[in-house]
Amino acid sequence: MKRKQNRLYTTLVITLIVCCALLVALIGYTVYLFLPSSQMEAQTPLPITPTSSSPPKPVLTVKTAPPKQDDTVSTYLVDMDTGNVLENHNGTKPMPMASTTKIMTALIALQTGDLNQLIPVHQDAYDHVIEMGSSSAQLQVGDTLTLKDMLYGLMLPSGGDAAIAIADALTDGHPQIFVERMNQFARRLHMFHTNYENVDGLTTSRTHYSSGADIITLTEYAMKNPVFREIVQTPKYTVPATEHNHAYAWVNTNKLLTSYTGMTGVKTGHTDVAGWCLVFSAKRNGHTLMGVILNSPTEEGRDASVRELLDWAFSQPSLPPSQAA
Repeated sequence: MKRKQNRLYTTLVITLIVCCALLVALIGYTVYLFLPSSQMEAQTPLPITPTSSSPPKPVLTVKTAPPKQDDTVSTYLVDMDTGNVLENHNGTKPMPMASTTKIMTALIALQTGDLNQLIPVHQDAYDHVIEMGSSSAQLQVGDTLTLKDMLYGLMLPSGGDAAIAIADALTDGHPQIFVERMNQFARRLHMFHTNYENVDGLTTSRTHYSSGADIITLTEYAMKNPVFREIVQTPKYTVPATEHNHAYAWVNTNKLLTSYTGMTGVKTGHTDVAGWCLVFSAKRNGHTLMGVILNSPTEEGRDASVRELLDWAFSQPSLPPSQAA
């Protein structure tokens, strides 16, 4: 009997508390409804004043025709700040690309190797230069260089011997595995107009190819790597003699690095099949441009075409996005 009385008492107390709470809520709501609007506004916190955003970046906008190119030549030029394609002449056509191949070779080496890793020079690297007539870093058989030094030998003098030495070292003597990695990464970057058959681009086969658009996709990715970016804009590089190697002095084959204001890279190429090629990057007036020329008939003509193309592009007006068309 006493337990029943206690439960009844507890129930009454809880009911009383709930009723009081409801009554307080009802009174508060009634006061809110009849509160003057001025007092309501005073009690309502003001929204945070938005900070002013920076004005939209002007867009380099094509307003005049680009320099005329021969039908057999491929040119592709992009404003990297906006992604605007400024020039596309056969830019998606698969074509042989010679030693611009070494952009991918360098990138795979940077991703799979260690910059301090020692890379030995074996006889096959030397023989490749002699038998194929490859451009050379003049590496001596038996020398051992760090991967970082070897990458300078790959990219500046465009050393085919450096390409073979790197591929050998990073695949335990199976350079074709290195080529497979190149093709796998090309697919990852959606470079569907690209196929690699070797690590240096020296071939008479037309099944080793890429397109200007694909090469820009690759180079844009590679230029985000600070070591790659440092290498391709270096005019000269020396390796002092040590107990492990001879001394080397390499000069960049990209002559525009020292003759065109704002040039920041990246790689030359030439074979009889591919013609004279150049992947280039330049910065001026706050705009960074990246482009490709493939199958130019002469080295001098290639460099002149690149100068003309860049001068034209940099002369185009920078307009607000609303006016760019």
